[in-house]
Amino acid sequence: MTAINLIIEDKKFPHSDRIIAHLELHIPSGEFVCLIGPSGCGKSTLLNLIAGLDKNYQGSITFGTPQQDCRMGYVFQNPRLLPWRTVRENIELVLPHDTPAHTVDELLASMKLTAVQDTYPQRLSLGMSRRVALVRAFAVNPDILLMDEPFVSLDAPTARKIRKQLITLWGQQQHTVLFVTHDLREAITLADRLIFLSNSPMTIVRDVKITIPRTQRFDDRQIETFRQQLLSEYPDLGPLL
Repeated sequence: MTAINLIIEDKKFPHSDRIIAHLELHIPSGEFVCLIGPSGCGKSTLLNLIAGLDKNYQGSITFGTPQQDCRMGYVFQNPRLLPWRTVRENIELVLPHDTPAHTVDELLASMKLTAVQDTYPQRLSLGMSRRVALVRAFAVNPDILLMDEPFVSLDAPTARKIRKQLITLWGQQQHTVLFVTHDLREAITLADRLIFLSNSPMTIVRDVKITIPRTQRFDDRQIETFRQQLLSEYPDLGPLL
């Protein structure tokens, strides 16, 4: 597990206004944090900075372990599975060549994918594809897991099922997770902590700790009560959702 320390003084793209300004955030090792903010405010950009996919910014991003030793998993909005490889092959692709077969078997079983392991992505439902992408990210045993609205566009029962599977996987290792979502109920269900972000130039508006015990996180009444209390206490959050 690895902590994340962010100080982003300035981030902008060529011929554009500032995307991020004066953002400071510390995420302790093993914490599950959800980022919530308006569309286009820079949440995906922030994940790309952390992942090292974009290095053009002013500031610093450091981890609790040396950067070269930090294993990163990234689950995008689009599952991004290779269409010419089967489910099993998509997972094996990120693993060392000498990985025992039973390791892949266990990963497939953890998300109930054994029956479709020889299926190609175009034959999978969206929900199934997202489960494969999730397993692929966990397969590298990441120190940090970045998730960019990974369950968007799923119907409610499928999303609920995959959230439960995500929490089961996370509970086994408790990787440090940074999860982007527009769904406040989803964020309350999953996170230890909520970070509310402003319109660009993006900065932190609120930092809220979730107080519901994890054993009660899939109780819809508990989630809705917390949501209503949060919006009542901080009415400025409404426009950010």
